[in-house]
Amino acid sequence: MRRLVVGVIGHIDHGKTALVRALTGIDTDRLPDEKRRGISIALGFAHFTPGPDLCIELIDMPGHERFVRAMIAGATGIDAVLLVVAANEGIQPQTIEHADIAALLGVTRAVIAITKADLVAAPAIEAVSRAASRLAESRGLDAGPPTVTGLCAPDSLARLEQAIGALAGHAPPRPAGAIPFLPIDRAFTLPGHGTIVTGTLRGGPLAASDMLELLPSSRRLRIRAIQTHGERVSRVTPGNRVALNLRDIAPAEIARGAALAPAGLLSATPWVAVVLRSVPAAPPLETGTMLRAHIGTAECDARLRLLDRDRLDPGESAFAQLHLAHPLPAPPREPVLLRLASPPRTVAGGPILDSEPRRLRRHTDATRTRCAILARFDAGDTLGLYLSEAGADGTTLTTLARQSGLAPQTAAHHLDATQVITRANGRIVRRPLLVQLMTEMETTLRRAPDGLDRASLRAAFPNLPDAEREAVLDALQEFGRIRRQASRCVATTTEAERARQRRAAEMTAWVEAKLAHAGLAPPEPAALLENAETRAALADLLRAGLILRLRDRVQARDLLFHRSAIDDARRRLEPSLREPPGLLVSDAGRLLGISRKYSVPLLEYLDAIRFTCRVGDRRRLATEADPRRL
Repeated sequence: MRRLVVGVIGHIDHGKTALVRALTGIDTDRLPDEKRRGISIALGFAHFTPGPDLCIELIDMPGHERFVRAMIAGATGIDAVLLVVAANEGIQPQTIEHADIAALLGVTRAVIAITKADLVAAPAIEAVSRAASRLAESRGLDAGPPTVTGLCAPDSLARLEQAIGALAGHAPPRPAGAIPFLPIDRAFTLPGHGTIVTGTLRGGPLAASDMLELLPSSRRLRIRAIQTHGERVSRVTPGNRVALNLRDIAPAEIARGAALAPAGLLSATPWVAVVLRSVPAAPPLETGTMLRAHIGTAECDARLRLLDRDRLDPGESAFAQLHLAHPLPAPPREPVLLRLASPPRTVAGGPILDSEPRRLRRHTDATRTRCAILARFDAGDTLGLYLSEAGADGTTLTTLARQSGLAPQTAAHHLDATQVITRANGRIVRRPLLVQLMTEMETTLRRAPDGLDRASLRAAFPNLPDAEREAVLDALQEFGRIRRQASRCVATTTEAERARQRRAAEMTAWVEAKLAHAGLAPPEPAALLENAETRAALADLLRAGLILRLRDRVQARDLLFHRSAIDDARRRLEPSLREPPGLLVSDAGRLLGISRKYSVPLLEYLDAIRFTCRVGDRRRLATEADPRRL
């Protein structure tokens, strides 16, 4: 089912909650204070299904100026807005501020509803409709003709439902492959289940039993169960309203503005770089201005640092950094909104470029170029930038994921194998840079027959940091082009050594090709261990993880599979593993075209890596086989 998250925005007492109740039958005013005072204080949530394959999730935003913080907390995950304007009052201050906030969040799709039309004459309704359309257009909101609601328009609810449902037909695909990120907007206890948190998921999917990190406290928590609209699911995708049942934590331990992300992939930061845009009626903003920053459901004081100018005038855009009073989780692409504390008003906002914990230099071409690259939000360009900044020492896939906001598997997919080298220690380095430095350092060492010590190498490469110089030396040693003798580094000089290395590389390639060609029916290991050269080649391939050794416990022997064959088997088995009642060993062998000799150790290996789970004499996907229910 397709889902669309729509924020219901507008001034206080313009009928947003009543309109949501009319559309969904759900009263979003759930707090006693809201019932007593007749105004929305907190976010309200409701949904309806205008078609069999479409669910519209409505977030009712508080309209009073004092509750804009709550409004922003709900708005940062929306796909579109329902702009509500009362016919008897017209455009009001919070109408304008809510439209500004939607524009700053990058929302471009909208529906306009004119409420309380029974209270005024037709000319007034037309005037308010024109004013609402002009406001939406001036903020870049693509809205069709306003829908007038009330007793004077008996079919208005049906037309409004149709207009909201039509938004889904123009919905651009959500960016895929990012780190899952769930800003928490509610935390409470459900009797018999424990702690529940809710929010609008963005970035990537979550699955039951995933290990998450609560930020900014860095506490690790496991998901017990997932629900959307009261229905338990094993997996949830971005763009959905989500309720997570968490283990081993009480609601009181979850601070306001906290967020969840996969453990180790996101951290709280005191610095964020942004593409900032000022709203049309904002006052000029200067470097050093103190503002209130809203990121996800969190807010804190922030000092503005404009990077390419000293002053941001109304309606202008600029690259900037924010120094946050408290570290907050801030993944790239997540929007940030900025408000003045006094008088309270929204003045600027835009998407986060990165959250590296350091000050960027102002008014420099390097900073402008860096921000311009990140502002394209192109995965390849972004990863290339961070790899360049890592230098010869390189970086890790986890670090690249955290910097770019991409899930590790997505980052790995976008890394161009012809442009990077993954070292034996797992660090990733830009190939052109490393090759150039290796060549220069090897040339320098060849000029010194007795080699050079570290002090001499430091003097020979004064602009190369110590960590990068050591990384280049490690790579030269790894590729057999130097050897280390006590405290000195000496270039390898004999052609015999080079010839041995070439023969070893050729033998490694031959062994790998033989196993890759064999697929899921590999030859007996003894056939590959006939001499010292093939044994050494096989050992190298096993260390690199390209060849996997699987144990056949029944026959008490080992089998050698190429990793690509295992990956291919997983892809071919997954659709059938998802379907009850799962697969027998014979079923799996039939699907893969192999005998029990190969299918039994293969399935036992898939059990060991928790891709499959054995239930009786059948296998199912491990994530599908958990029988627990919320």
